[in-house]
Amino acid sequence: MTFSDRVEERLAPLRQAILSHPFTTGIGDGTLELDKFRFYVRQDYLYLIDYSRVLAVASARAGTLDAMGWFARLLHETLNTEMDLHRDFCAGFGVSRQELEATKRAPTTLAYTQFLLSTAHHRPFAELAAALLPCQWGYWEIGDYLNRRGLPSHAPLYSQWIGMYASEEFKALGLWVRKLVDGLAQDQPSPVLEGMEEAYATSLRYELLFWEACYNLETWPPGGVDDAPEP
Repeated sequence: MTFSDRVEERLAPLRQAILSHPFTTGIGDGTLELDKFRFYVRQDYLYLIDYSRVLAVASARAGTLDAMGWFARLLHETLNTEMDLHRDFCAGFGVSRQELEATKRAPTTLAYTQFLLSTAHHRPFAELAAALLPCQWGYWEIGDYLNRRGLPSHAPLYSQWIGMYASEEFKALGLWVRKLVDGLAQDQPSPVLEGMEEAYATSLRYELLFWEACYNLETWPPGGVDDAPEP
C-alpha cells in the first residue's frame, strides 16, 4: 500500500465528512445559497494567491529538475491562467474584480494559508508535498463524486464548477502530486513518515474547516484582526 493510500484510508472519516458537507452537497444538487458560494469564491481567490507563493517555494526546494519544472509550470498556470478564469467565473456570480481585491481573509483562510506557507519555508520538502496533496487531489475527489451523482441542470454555474474539477486534466494534476508524495515516502524512517502524515492530516482538516467556514460565512469577532500582513 502506498503512503497516499494508507493515509487516505486512515483519514477516511474526514474525507467522507467533506463529501457529505452541506456546502458540497448543496453545489451538487444546486441548492447552495448564492451568498455562501460568493463568499467561497472570494476566499478561494485569496487562497490561490498564497497557494502561488507556496508553489514558488516548492519549485525552489524540489530535489529534481522534473519536480522543479512541474511546480514552476503549475505556478505559471495558476498566476497567468487560473486567476483570470477565477475572476471570470466570479463575475458570473456577480462578484467583481474590485470586490475580490477588497476581500479580507476569514479566520480559517488565514490559518490554512499560514500553515502552508510555514510548512513551505520551515519544514522538510516531503512534508510540504504531503501538505499540498489534500487540496490538489481532494478537489478532484469532490468533482468526481458530484459529477457521478449527476449535474444540477438548473444551476449551470455549479455544473460548470463540478465539471472543472471532475476533468481528466485536473485528475492528472492530483495524480502527479500523489506520485511525488508516494515517491518521497519510500524507504523513509518512521519520524519522516509521521511528519508527512501529520502535514497531510492538518491540510485535510483545514479543507473541511474551509468548507465549514464558507457555509457559515465566517467572520472575525468584533475588534479582531481582519487580515494577515503580507508574507
